[in-house]
Amino acid sequence: MSNGDRDVKDKLTRLASLAEPVRRALYDFVIRQDHEVSRDEAAKAAKISRALAAFHLDRLADDGLLDTIYRRPPGRSGPGAGRPSKLYKRAAESVEFTAPPQNYGLIARVLTSSIGDARSKEAADRAAHERGLEIGTEARRRAGKEPIDAALVRKLTEVLRENGFEPMRKGNELRLRNCPFDALANDYRDLVCGMNLAMQRGVLEGLRARKIKAVFEPVPGACCVAFKIGLASRRARSLSAS
Repeated sequence: MSNGDRDVKDKLTRLASLAEPVRRALYDFVIRQDHEVSRDEAAKAAKISRALAAFHLDRLADDGLLDTIYRRPPGRSGPGAGRPSKLYKRAAESVEFTAPPQNYGLIARVLTSSIGDARSKEAADRAAHERGLEIGTEARRRAGKEPIDAALVRKLTEVLRENGFEPMRKGNELRLRNCPFDALANDYRDLVCGMNLAMQRGVLEGLRARKIKAVFEPVPGACCVAFKIGLASRRARSLSAS
C-alpha cells in the first residue's frame, strides 16, 4: 500500500468514527470547550454513563480525532492525591477529505508567495475586506432590519463557525480557537494574518455591528484575530463624560 493510499484509509477511518451518533455528540462537545474535558463532564453533557463516555472518547483518541493528557485536579498533588485524570481536547492535526483528492493549498501557496510588495499586500487586504463585507452583508440580511446587539453577536458567531473559526465567547470577548488558514499562516504569517484581519473587519462592517471591534491579538494554537464586544459603547460613554 502506498503512502497516499494509507493516508486516505486513515482519513476514512477517522470520518467513519464520527458516524456513530453518541460518538459524534461527544466529539462536538469536546471541541467546543475552551478547556480539556474529563470523562465525567463529557458523560454529563451527553447524558450517558461514564463508562460509555470513556469508551467513545478513547475511540476518538485512537482514531486521531482527539488528543489526551493526564492531570490531577487543582489542589491535589503528592502522595495520596490519587491517579491523574485522563482529559480530552481537540486534536492538533485537522482532518480534511475529498474524493478524488484536491490540493487547494498548493495554488494558495503559489498565489500567496507572489504577493511580495506593499502595493500587492494592500490590494490583497482590500480584496479580503470586500469578501468579508459580502459575508457580513448577507448575515445582516438574515438577522433582520433592526436586530438587537445580542442578535448581531449571535449572527457573527454563526458566520465564524460556518467558516471554520470555532468561536468561543468569554465575557466581552469572542475568541477564535481555530485558524482555517493555519497552513499558509505558518509560512506567510504577516500577509495571511493581515488579510484575515481585513476580512473580519469587513464582516463587521457588512453586519453593521458597531459595538464589536476586530483586533489583532495572536495567541498560540488559535486565530490571530479576536473580537471585543461593547467597545464602541464604552468609548462613546467615556468621550461624553470627558
